[in-house]
Amino acid sequence: MTHQEIAQVRKPAPRFTAKAVVDGVFKTVSLDDYINDPEIKYTILFFYPMDFTFIIAFSENIERFRALKTAVLACSCDSEYSHLAWVNTPRKEGGLGPMKIPLIADKTHEIAKKYGVYLEQDGFSLRGLFIIDGNGIVRQITINDTQVGRSIDEALRLLEAFQFNDEFGEVCPANWKKGAATIKPNVHESKEYFGQQS
Repeated sequence: MTHQEIAQVRKPAPRFTAKAVVDGVFKTVSLDDYINDPEIKYTILFFYPMDFTFIIAFSENIERFRALKTAVLACSCDSEYSHLAWVNTPRKEGGLGPMKIPLIADKTHEIAKKYGVYLEQDGFSLRGLFIIDGNGIVRQITINDTQVGRSIDEALRLLEAFQFNDEFGEVCPANWKKGAATIKPNVHESKEYFGQQS
């Protein structure tokens, strides 16, 4: 696989079609299902190492993502059967219980490879998170080693920043949160922001 085929910011997100567990049943899903849905502005695709590792926070916060018209998809190199067993195992026994996000089965590892998160020596993926806009373009990539999870609040902050930029064309500076000052994208008008920082 060439460098150009692996997910990169500002490039089209690698497409895929795969089996998934959606609302407790097997379904075939494709990334294009979400990119082409007029009700969805953004899609978050995140990878986790293997079933029975902790991903519940994304499901528990799904309404916050939906408020931003964002779909959330989880993917690991486990089979759809393993996903279903995990969903059907109660949380008090180490399972997930019902999930409000699709769990994609990447048994061939092709999706993880396309997104540059596959660990060949281990047979599973790093904790990658990809924000994809409504045009199918990758806007943000975060990849953690397997031992450290991700921040839901940071994912939501980034979504709000990209959507603000899409709408107004202004730059969201470091640590920007909704409602905070932004930078106008030209030298003269940007001085307004920097003047407020002194």
